Amino acid sequence: MIRGGRSYVLSPPAFSNDAKRLLVCTANSVTIFSTATGLPVLSLDGHTALVTAVIVVPASTPASKILCYCWTASLDGTIRYWDFSVPELIKIINVNLPIISMVIPSLLSQTAETNDKSPKTFAYLSVENTKEPEKESGKALRGQIKKCNLTNSRMAGGMTLSETKQPEIITVSSSGKYFGIQFKRKLRIWKVPTAESERAVVKKITLHHTKNMNVLAFHPTQRIVAAGDVTGRILIWRGFGDRTFADGDGLVSRKLTNNEEERPGVRGDDDADSCTTWHWHSAEVNVLFFSSDGAYLYSGGKEGVLVVWQLDTGRKKFLPRIGSPLLWFTDSPDPSLSSISCADNQIHLLKMPSMEILKSISGIKLPCSFPEMCNGLQSGIAFDCNAGLVALRTENYCIQLYSLFDDRGISEVVVCERNHQPGDEVTVVVTLAVLSLDGSMMSTAEVKLPEEGLGGLVCLKFWALGSQNKEFSLSTIVYEPHRDAGISAIAFHPTRPMAVSSSYGGDFKVWVCNNGIQEMDKPLPNSGWTCHAVGSYKKKPMTAATFSSDGSVLAVAAETVITLWDADKNILVAVIGETLMPVVNLAFAGKSEYLVSASWGSKPQLSIWSMSKLSVSWSYMLHVEAIASAADMSFFAALALLPESSKWNETSLKGRDGVILLFNASDPVPIFTWSVQKAKGGALAFIQANQFAIDENELDGKPHQSLLAYINGDHEYLLFDPQGKEAKEHSTIRQEGLGDLEEAGKFGYASIYGELPQFDPKRKQASWVPSASLERPWETVFSGSSHNLPPLTKLCSVFLESLLEKRTVNVD
Repeated sequence: MIRGGRSYVLSPPAFSNDAKRLLVCTANSVTIFSTATGLPVLSLDGHTALVTAVIVVPASTPASKILCYCWTASLDGTIRYWDFSVPELIKIINVNLPIISMVIPSLLSQTAETNDKSPKTFAYLSVENTKEPEKESGKALRGQIKKCNLTNSRMAGGMTLSETKQPEIITVSSSGKYFGIQFKRKLRIWKVPTAESERAVVKKITLHHTKNMNVLAFHPTQRIVAAGDVTGRILIWRGFGDRTFADGDGLVSRKLTNNEEERPGVRGDDDADSCTTWHWHSAEVNVLFFSSDGAYLYSGGKEGVLVVWQLDTGRKKFLPRIGSPLLWFTDSPDPSLSSISCADNQIHLLKMPSMEILKSISGIKLPCSFPEMCNGLQSGIAFDCNAGLVALRTENYCIQLYSLFDDRGISEVVVCERNHQPGDEVTVVVTLAVLSLDGSMMSTAEVKLPEEGLGGLVCLKFWALGSQNKEFSLSTIVYEPHRDAGISAIAFHPTRPMAVSSSYGGDFKVWVCNNGIQEMDKPLPNSGWTCHAVGSYKKKPMTAATFSSDGSVLAVAAETVITLWDADKNILVAVIGETLMPVVNLAFAGKSEYLVSASWGSKPQLSIWSMSKLSVSWSYMLHVEAIASAADMSFFAALALLPESSKWNETSLKGRDGVILLFNASDPVPIFTWSVQKAKGGALAFIQANQFAIDENELDGKPHQSLLAYINGDHEYLLFDPQGKEAKEHSTIRQEGLGDLEEAGKFGYASIYGELPQFDPKRKQASWVPSASLERPWETVFSGSSHNLPPLTKLCSVFLESLLEKRTVNVD
């Protein structure tokens, strides 16, 4: 079983003492990456919920840099102490409350002042008081700042430093003397007692602002604190706590620059000598961090630009075009190395002070946020089943290729060349991305949104994979391939360079590469695609398309009916249907005779069609998000959303909102079922596992088989053997965020889906298409539904034969 797609940026990472490793909070564990290669090397597993903090025990002497100890905190209510060189769990402390944030000032102060070592180590925790009931007025104080004795493995008896409406992130100074939180328009700052004990008094002050604040940072040596607000301003308080924390901390007087304004605090009663304001960011500031020498202040936010301010002069320099909003800035014991964490699930390692990006740790990109007019789009996730890759749309008009087996990004394809910056209004939407069966070709569709009703543009692009660099290059651009209508689906021929695109405008087009549909070789990067044929059916919107496993049949959905075509000759072979709602997904069940369709709407439907009988074999009233079929078997899997009214949602299913059903296409009874979370926007695929070095125990000793890949709506994924031991034993597969993937058949299908029709596999199914006499076809060719009309070439010959026979009869 393989898990991946976890977020790397929910919490700040931490460098090891030698700066050769980066410890990253990833779901229920901490993954350790090499800063030289950007690849994972170890994992600290043991927490049962999201890990929210990782703190490396610093080295007090140069010789102790090889020490590899760290503390972690989690929403499971535990603090754990690790030796991450092995790795080995040393200690567990139960807090019994979800821990949102944790700092350990005594570790920093011991390192900074080696002669003043505290005999005990204390941590300050931001926890969620789950014991406090929710109040209708919304005034429940669920956020608390508490003190924990790590040495004695217990909480400081009854000590609560602060209470807030919601838990807040704690920030600590690099000297270990101060820590604080920001909430709404206030900064609350505490001074750590010089001689700490469980009952030591922790002094605090409060600073005020006129806007809500997002982040704060402490100067490493002076009593200076900076905060960033939601409007993009940076406020710097100098001499904070001068009356309350009077201990002789040094202050530096200086002249103001042209970019600053100074006032005695923001409110007259603030305990600070002065407050200055800098304003460059156009949106909220999420990142603030002082350099180790205190000469510079780093800031970043939604614009995706890292700004470096010279503290004395206010001068700036920039690291632009990072491409995603910034979330965290982390320095390392090596002054030439730092990292920034970005909202697109990437961590960039920076060479300082030039801020050159040395290496990137690329996680799976998060789902795109589409404008309201595009919210009906499907997930847009494509798979290269042979290589174990997935292609996903990104916010910056790119396609990310991600390895499911290595759990890392491989490359990105820039679909639309635009000067896109985070926070810009979305003007282009990549609506589709499809890979060919062998992964050598890709097709994308994009829509330029109209501005005030003018200027909309649909674009179809074909890409070819280079043989040398293994990167996709643009082969052909087709503007308005279906006039001004949007593209509903794209499908590649399984063996040849041929593709079909269907449109809501009432037609589909067959595209071939190099003007030759019989060419068996892969297309060259500079080869072109041309339109081979155009088809339509009664001017109905064409909503889905797919090829059979051998490519001999092309199935195109014309709203509620399914048309079958010979793509080479552009001949309509047959029409089957009709469904209650428009078909949005089509897939042939491997090499079997069955075609699977999914319809969306007020009466969603999963239908399985027999190609030999041209009729429906069986169906369920289900909203199906995704369909996947195994190429060499007659199995298929469907990802279905559970009805909101299902009573199991709140009890037995524990909030899981979807179910994966594995079917043999000829049997309406599922072979296995698993319930999952975040099914909306999810995807399924059968991935070939025989090419990869995977533990034989995970594959039940079978060298050649397919793994079922499930990607949820947050792009977390799981690969497992759908017929392996775990599935057969009905075991639970769990990952935080991904949710439980659990055998659900024991609950009973009727209880999950409501009333389902009863099927008798032995009962003869009534054909939906009337049959015609083979001996005298012209007598019945126009009888029955118009859906049964034969191809035009056959129809014309039959009609001429009927005329000749009638003329012969008249002569006699």
